[in-house]
Amino acid sequence: MDTQVADTLLGSLIDGRYRIRGRVARGGMATVYTATDERLERTVAVKIIHPSQAPESPARLAGFVARFTDEAKTIARLTHPNVVAVYDQGNHAGLPYLVMEYVRGRTLRDVLAERRRLNPEEALAIAEQMLAAVAAAHRAGLVHRDVKPENVLVAEAPTGGPANLVDSVVKVADFGLARAVEASEENGNQLMATVAYVAPELVTEGRADARTDVYSAGIVLFEMLTGRVPYDGDRPVDIAWQHVDRDVPAPSTLVPGLPRELDELVARATRRDPGARPTDAGALLSEVQTAREGLGTPDNSHTAVLRRVSDDQPVAEPTMVVAAVQPAQRPAWARLPEAPAQPPHRRRAAPQGSALGGKLAALRGRMGGGDGQNRLGIAAVVVVFGLLAALGGWWFGVGRYTVAPQLVSMSKADAESRAAEAGFNLEYAPARYDEKAPKDQVIGQNPASAGRILKGGTITLTLSLGPERFPLPDVIGKDFTLADSDLKSAGLVVVKGAPRYHDNLPKGVVVATSPKANAQVKPGDKITVVVSKGRAPISVPQLVGKNVNDARAALAQLGLEPVETYKDSDKPKDEILGQSPADGTGVEKGAQVKLEVSKGPPAVVVPRVIDLPCPQAQQQLQGLGFPVNVQFNPNGTVRFQNPGENAQVPPGTPVTIGCL
Repeated sequence: MDTQVADTLLGSLIDGRYRIRGRVARGGMATVYTATDERLERTVAVKIIHPSQAPESPARLAGFVARFTDEAKTIARLTHPNVVAVYDQGNHAGLPYLVMEYVRGRTLRDVLAERRRLNPEEALAIAEQMLAAVAAAHRAGLVHRDVKPENVLVAEAPTGGPANLVDSVVKVADFGLARAVEASEENGNQLMATVAYVAPELVTEGRADARTDVYSAGIVLFEMLTGRVPYDGDRPVDIAWQHVDRDVPAPSTLVPGLPRELDELVARATRRDPGARPTDAGALLSEVQTAREGLGTPDNSHTAVLRRVSDDQPVAEPTMVVAAVQPAQRPAWARLPEAPAQPPHRRRAAPQGSALGGKLAALRGRMGGGDGQNRLGIAAVVVVFGLLAALGGWWFGVGRYTVAPQLVSMSKADAESRAAEAGFNLEYAPARYDEKAPKDQVIGQNPASAGRILKGGTITLTLSLGPERFPLPDVIGKDFTLADSDLKSAGLVVVKGAPRYHDNLPKGVVVATSPKANAQVKPGDKITVVVSKGRAPISVPQLVGKNVNDARAALAQLGLEPVETYKDSDKPKDEILGQSPADGTGVEKGAQVKLEVSKGPPAVVVPRVIDLPCPQAQQQLQGLGFPVNVQFNPNGTVRFQNPGENAQVPPGTPVTIGCL
């Protein structure tokens, strides 16, 4: 049987209403559980403050609870599509808790752990909804104080799966929670923020306003674009003071090729001087939306037109003018005012009186009239131009192209060597897992082998990450519904095994998986999940030390079957030495209970003392632990003994000798 350290809250009923079903996450200030609101029959999330965050003295605890309640009321009034709603609050075992909307999805931290970093379009899409939520809080006079990926939830997209980050719904949680915890006097001198995202003024002065959230949001955007936070260190205090002493580096210094607009956006949001930042999340939201529209989205239409050449300018290379990008479709709460429509540029035909038109008319006139010599010269010019045009057409259509070499199935090093020999440059698309190709083997190329490519052009290769393997998530202790969602989101197939009783975990909670947690698995593997049936109806009695007959009777009365094993022991014969399962364990009717029963002390061999002098025989027997009974003449010779020689008897058995 697997051993599981149970969370004492699992299965409990809070305030007669919220049945705790499973633990979702444990953070620095609180633990989050899924629960069923038995009054409204809906799934909710319950966040309970850790005991370490609450004051110890009763008076201070009462003040802390009162301030937490006031803060919770403020949070509950905050209504916005991108804010995790707060439904209720209360106290359980002296600790405050919040009842919140349950968002089915992942945290932004989970997304970054899987993807490492996001492309600009995805990062700006998530930042836009995140800032819309924080902006609503700022308008209500509320400062979050702890904006970080762990508090940003990415729900399943209404237009696609959870991997479609651009269309995913983003919700922000824990508004005001840091302030509520900080309200206790014990925590008054602590920095209630995450050092990787803390604003400089919170470190140096301990004050926070809307611009503090702007700074943290800028760090989150930096992490989404680069896959890391700007500062690290051995101690949290070292990281915190780097925010005070250093400017946040430009994201493009870590990820070459990022647009300059993103560098500028991150720089404005993370100025060390709060006065140099956008005034609140709403101002930063406008800049993010502008940056997103400037980068363009898959739905944007780009219209290419040619600038008209005036009559008095020489003919030059056409100049490309791109029409304004159309705003992305957004909900009303996040839409920027649209710019007034601009009439499209049109390429107008050259006026009939233009210089170019006159030259063409004169050429036609010379071709149609004049002497033969002029016509012959003009024909020669036309032929030359025709040959040049044909040669140019061949060059641009065929001559400058060659075929791409075969690079698929080569190792990365061999492919680079082969491409260099043929004079091609290489670029790399995001690598993919492949069950058959080892790591760093080429599994795709564009253009394909023998495909047409410019001489000296660039070939894009896709490398294999090797077979995908990852540790099986630990879902023991979670409600089956939540465990099933976690495993399926990892690409695994869930098979429900036969449920079994468990002494500590309530009904419906996962008690075991096969394979076990953290075993290496791949997408598509079948995972057998065993769910608890709750505590078994019969408790095994305490049997150790009892006589085997009494133990049999006790088990028979409970409908349990004894299975006995005998062994040598110093304990009296037929005494119970051990039992399995242990006493107090829950079992079903008819279950077997294994008993270890004493066979008593091992037998001792009685030696031969016949024909020995009686005193000598008595001394020998007593030396072996036998009580001796002497009959007739104590000074005579032993003529008989009982038990006889070589008899095996329990230790301490009396031996009678007859001496004559």
